[in-house]
Amino acid sequence: MRDFKVSKELASSLKTMSKRMRLNGLDMAKATGEKGAHLGGSFSCIEILAVLYGAVLEYNVSDPENRARDRFLPSKNHCTLAHFPALYEAGFIKKDELLEFQKDGGRLTGYPKNLEVGLEYSGGSLGQAIGVGIGMALSMREEHLSQKVFVLMGDGELNEGSVWESFMFASHYKLDNLVVIIDRNHLSYDGDTEDVMKLEPLDEKLKAFNWNVIKCNGHDTYELLQAFDKVKPSNGKDCNGQPYIIIADTIKGKGVSFIENHREWHHHALTLEQYELAKSEIENA
Repeated sequence: MRDFKVSKELASSLKTMSKRMRLNGLDMAKATGEKGAHLGGSFSCIEILAVLYGAVLEYNVSDPENRARDRFLPSKNHCTLAHFPALYEAGFIKKDELLEFQKDGGRLTGYPKNLEVGLEYSGGSLGQAIGVGIGMALSMREEHLSQKVFVLMGDGELNEGSVWESFMFASHYKLDNLVVIIDRNHLSYDGDTEDVMKLEPLDEKLKAFNWNVIKCNGHDTYELLQAFDKVKPSNGKDCNGQPYIIIADTIKGKGVSFIENHREWHHHALTLEQYELAKSEIENA
């Protein structure tokens, strides 16, 4: 992790970064045409990714494979309209590449792994990335690396049994170099998470699994900075503490009125009129 200082100034800068990311994500969605894109789940985690790439993650654009780097795994890998704009902000990709999203021959496909552009994980079925992250965290401990593994999960994928097995495993092996962030937008493609498979009281369940649980507003960059500031450094030798989990309360489709809390926008195509309206709302927010 980078050594950052929680401040209103940094939070304001990251909020501005979030607006740029939403606009770029919107342009990416428009460029896909009738194919559509994952607007809802991307826009719910924009601020999370802005804070991660703008303040928290330790990475080196000129040496992306350096072992002494933090790892970020998007388990909810349908957040590409947030992740790729964050990688652009970080300097891994060029802006014109954003509009080549899902185009033949481009580097930005649906679920790519490409360390050259900062992509550590290729995606796949939901619920798998935390297992990959645990493997990375164990390997980094063996190498005495002090960096951390960050895994962004959607709340809908907490229905997967492999996730809860991983929660048990990580706490048993005291992987305090593992940080999970849950995008708690309460809405999956199948409906409200509490109707599909009740999760609450989520924080108490995770505490029972012996995780260090931190809760915050996932759209408030200052609260997010405060949450990540509670994650303590690892010594790179012994992981003697608890793994961390940040429950970030969010709104699916945040920032666009006709997308917010509408599950059909999990994956959808934009009309030109919808694009113009969404762009205006984001710019004037």
